[in-house]
Amino acid sequence: MMSGLVSMKTFVVYDSLYGNTEKIAQAIGSVISGDVNVISVKEARASLLSLSDKLIIGSPTQGGRPTTPIKAFIDAIPPEIAKSIKVAAFDTRIPGRFIKIFKYAADKIAQSLQAKGANLIIPPEGFLVEGTKGPLSEGEYERAKDWGRHI
Repeated sequence: MMSGLVSMKTFVVYDSLYGNTEKIAQAIGSVISGDVNVISVKEARASLLSLSDKLIIGSPTQGGRPTTPIKAFIDAIPPEIAKSIKVAAFDTRIPGRFIKIFKYAADKIAQSLQAKGANLIIPPEGFLVEGTKGPLSEGEYERAKDWGRHI
């Protein structure tokens, strides 16, 4: 019998409209050691996080914000759980000139998690797509793996 140690998990929770954010989430999850679950926000439940020590959340940027399902997932995370986990945030984005006005989803995800007391372990990161439906810009999948290795 084990000595009461509980295996902690890393969850990579994402929303993806055209598959680009899912590809980035999979790339990040593939380089993190230990028990890693990469799941769509549609399947994610905040209650799963009670056995988690790391949470990485990703969303496409829509009007400078994360998607509604990602916002709802973050809102559902109890503050006592948020305070006990390390978090990171990423987004997929189209480079553009309106960024200074709207900014990106990853920053807002990180701010929402920190407001609940979560400990941000790496600055938010954005990964570029070629257009609304993608594909990912050249080199972004590998860059996502590099970012994930720092988590």
